[in-house]
Parts: sequence; C-alpha cells; structure tokens
Amino acid sequence: MLLLCACYADGGAVWGGVLHEIGARQEGDVLVLGDGVARVRPVEDAEWDGLSGGNVPALVPDGGVPPVAVLADIMAVYGAGGPLLVDLVTVPGRGVRVLSDRLGEVLADLSAGRLVFDDLVREMDRCGVYQGDGGRPALPAPPAPRRRSFPALPAVPGVLLVRTSFEDDPGWSALLDELGGTDAKGRIGADLDLDPDEFDDEDFPLEALVVDDRAFEGLHPGQVPALVPPGDHVTLVVLADNRTFTDPGRPLTAVDLHATPGQAAVLPSRHVGSLVCNLDIGNMDFYEFVAEEGVEPWWEQT
Repeated sequence: MLLLCACYADGGAVWGGVLHEIGARQEGDVLVLGDGVARVRPVEDAEWDGLSGGNVPALVPDGGVPPVAVLADIMAVYGAGGPLLVDLVTVPGRGVRVLSDRLGEVLADLSAGRLVFDDLVREMDRCGVYQGDGGRPALPAPPAPRRRSFPALPAVPGVLLVRTSFEDDPGWSALLDELGGTDAKGRIGADLDLDPDEFDDEDFPLEALVVDDRAFEGLHPGQVPALVPPGDHVTLVVLADNRTFTDPGRPLTAVDLHATPGQAAVLPSRHVGSLVCNLDIGNMDFYEFVAEEGVEPWWEQT
C-alpha cells in the first residue's frame, strides 16, 4: 500500500514522527509494520503539499488497486491526529484516521478481509478516529451507497451548498429565502459584509455558491471529497438532502474535506454559517459540530 507524504517545507518532505510512531522498519524501499503482514511504500512529491484525502484516488494507477492508501498529512505529521486511511475501492476519497501504533494491525486486517472500510467508518469517533475515545457520533454513519459517477463540483473559492434531494421544490425555495436568497450569480450571502466581529459567532450568516443540479441527486457525504478539485478552492461542501425537507429546522449536512474527508455534521440550516465562520478563523474544529451521542449539542441548548 502507498504511504503518501502531504506535508513539505522548502520542497522537502516533512514526515515528523510518523515513520517512527507507526513502528516501521525499512526493507529496501518498503516499510514493514508490526508482524510483517502490512507493508507500505513511502512516496513523495512536493506537488502534493497540502493534498487532501479526496484527491488521493486520482493519483493511484488503475489495476491492482489496494483497498486503501495512507496519507501523512499535516495533522499526522504534527501530532494532531493519526495517519489518514483513504478508501480507494468502495467509496473512493472518504477517510478515517487510525492511531499510529495501530496502523499495521488495521492494514493487515483490511488486506486479509477481516475488516472493510465501512467497518472503520461505523466505528470512528466524533474526531474521525477508528475506535477512538472522542465520543460516539449521535447519528450513525450512513451505509456506503451504490457505486455511481458524479461530475466534479465547481472549483470556486469558499463554500458550496449542493442540493441532493429534488422532491420538494417549495421547500427548496423556502430554504434559500431563509438563507437570504440568491443573487444573479447563484450565491447566498454574497451581498453581506461578513465581518466576524460584527456578528454573533453562533448565528453567523452563510455565504455559499448554490449548486442546483440533478446530476448530484442522491449524493452521499462520503462521495463528496473525490468530487472537489485539488487546490485552494472549495473549503466546505454543504448538502441539502432528504433530511433538509422533512426534519424541523431544515437541517443541512456539512461535509468535512480535510480532517476526516467525508465525515458529516448535521445541524439546523441557520447555524451552518457559524460552522463556516468558526472553521475559517480557527476557533473550532469540524468535529466540534458533530453531535455526540447522549450529549445535547450547543445549538439546542437554551
């Protein structure tokens, strides 16, 4: 399996403590983990600096694709999370983090068929770590969808609001009205002067490009990361799915593209702007918007 470095300084790969923490020993150009069943090949390319998990499947050549690739991104390199496993087969581009000292064990189980990627997703905590201790998500991860092709999402800076359910046109129109309406370019919030110092960070308006295209009908959160073009363009994708038009508060599904690609946070539409604002200013991490089982989320507290 490939171990890709996504962190560079002055054109050189920065691995930090990753290679030591995963318990690897060198055999030629391959690293052997644990009892020797799991083997990874480190690969480097300065053009991958900041590479997101969703873009990894496009780098893997066709034929004999392993079940996963391993990404040593900035979170893994600087100790903010374990290596990111990226699904290459079932829902290419979605990710789950694994504690560094368990990487060999998990890769061996995936190779032997004792685990599949859905098992990792079902058992990840709020922080996106497989069998981590960060609390169970209140909403179980949806099952992997049927394999299907979607077009790439627009490569524009900022946030995308993507409609994935098309059964309720009046509800969709009402949602857009509640979010301030769209301008001539199909954006909501574009006419607002969005200064975080002038808004309550728990009730911040959402600014996003609206994507209203039946080509994205039924899009699953795990499928989103692979549709986002590489580079510093889209920062977050928010889905208006079936839940949006049936549940109180018109909840939207925000999809993480970086820490744990494909992880979803579901919250009332009026609070999604706060998520974006707090992520932009580094005040909160994505997982803090993932509701925890048995804990009332902050947006429901009075």
